[in-house]
Amino acid sequence: MEVNVSVLMAVFNTEFSLVKRAIDSVLSQGYQHFELIIIDDGSTDDFQKNLLSYVSQNEGKITYIRHKNRGQSESINRGILISSGDYITIIDADDEYKPNHLETCLQEMSHNDLIASVTETIVNHDGDFYVPDRFNQSKLIHVDKCILFATLFGKKEVFTSISFEQQYAADAHFYEMASLKYRVNKVNSKTYIYYRNSPDSICSKLKKRNYFNAN
Repeated sequence: MEVNVSVLMAVFNTEFSLVKRAIDSVLSQGYQHFELIIIDDGSTDDFQKNLLSYVSQNEGKITYIRHKNRGQSESINRGILISSGDYITIIDADDEYKPNHLETCLQEMSHNDLIASVTETIVNHDGDFYVPDRFNQSKLIHVDKCILFATLFGKKEVFTSISFEQQYAADAHFYEMASLKYRVNKVNSKTYIYYRNSPDSICSKLKKRNYFNAN
């Protein structure tokens, strides 16, 4: 089958049931002209065995690569290098797509080179909607005002001309760099389901360390 979209997933010791949920949501897309590239960022042996066992059941759609722990940005950069789609997008290992996510994003490409989107955000309480501001991590900003890594979707040229840097808010920095050369837009599709109720996420840890220490 022709590959038009490359979906990239960096994973590092995420609970396997969540990774399976993310993978299944990609495989269940209404638009099927995609490849899923999973970049294992140095997970433990037990996690790797579970992941490889599941990936092997869908080898026609999934490519698996592994390297020592480098962080999400460098893992995604490596995935971009081996991608074959005309368009590139990302999914976090503990999130999921709605069935029409890829199709909805593709519809935006007739008049954009890169988009980000507002998410359907799952929280335990209202405070989970707020994350550390990239310019002052002791302050909080609503997630809807952020550029989120995994909602980025765009032409391959954008991703090959700009690399993700290893820093907090690498997604926002990438989007800003792209806006200097390409047509970018943030859309209100909400076809990406973003789970903000994990106490182990990077945002949650930064929020606890920086915001609560400052207040």
